Amino acid sequence: MVGSGTFGSGKEYGELTDVKRLGAIVSKTITVKPRKGNLPPRVVDTPSGMLNSIGLENDGLEDFIADKLPFMKRFGIPIVVSIAGDDPDEFAWLAKRLKAEEIRAVELNLSCPNLNKKIFAQDERLTREVIKRTRPATQKTLIAKLSPNVSDIGIFAKACDEEGADAVSLINTVIAMSVDIETARHRLGNITGGLSGPAIKPIALRMVWEAYNASNIPIIGMGGIMDYRDALEFIICGATAIAAGTANFVNPGAACDIINGLERHLIQKGIADINKLRGSLRV
Repeated sequence: MVGSGTFGSGKEYGELTDVKRLGAIVSKTITVKPRKGNLPPRVVDTPSGMLNSIGLENDGLEDFIADKLPFMKRFGIPIVVSIAGDDPDEFAWLAKRLKAEEIRAVELNLSCPNLNKKIFAQDERLTREVIKRTRPATQKTLIAKLSPNVSDIGIFAKACDEEGADAVSLINTVIAMSVDIETARHRLGNITGGLSGPAIKPIALRMVWEAYNASNIPIIGMGGIMDYRDALEFIICGATAIAAGTANFVNPGAACDIINGLERHLIQKGIADINKLRGSLRV
């Protein structure tokens, strides 16, 4: 699938790649009311990665239901809607409103690092509270998106499992910054932002492996996946599914290229079921 915020609703990418081949399309994170986002500059290149500080800019729930969702339905593939709230009740309210049959899952964005306030996924109690409030509000598959900016990702994966989440997705971006030495100023308008791309893959792999060993629910692995080899590493570490994010900015067809590469690899190795590779890391 594709990472939230990296594929929009598929309008632009639909002209460049076969979106219907994806396992799912994941929406940009939506909130109850429209958000303007953070001050520019919002995106900065870094070695082997990218910094962003968008700040969850979006047109709100009502616009998503009226405009974005009808377009996403055209692809005929499962839709995952990423949501964020200011408190647990907002998460629950949003999840309850997303009733369309085509919406197969709701992803709780507990881990956006660009909002200048406490990150839910950095507090085990708050993580549990959001899932506890949201679980009764929807029959959809419930995915909790976790943060790498914690000391022990296993604790949070286990908490999500215990509170009724159906899956976890990890990792979100790593809090980072960039500085202009000529002006001695920060390059992002928000000072800090989220680092993504190949630079964070080793961190993401380690955390997927830790979450796999700490919980019993499926993991959607993400963080620096650029090709099928990267995807295989995540699956070997325990991921049931993977999401390509920053790769979409470099190559609009990255997700489909990864699918093709995985198919070729399985055929070459004589592997009939990719699930046989999941969690096969030898230690």
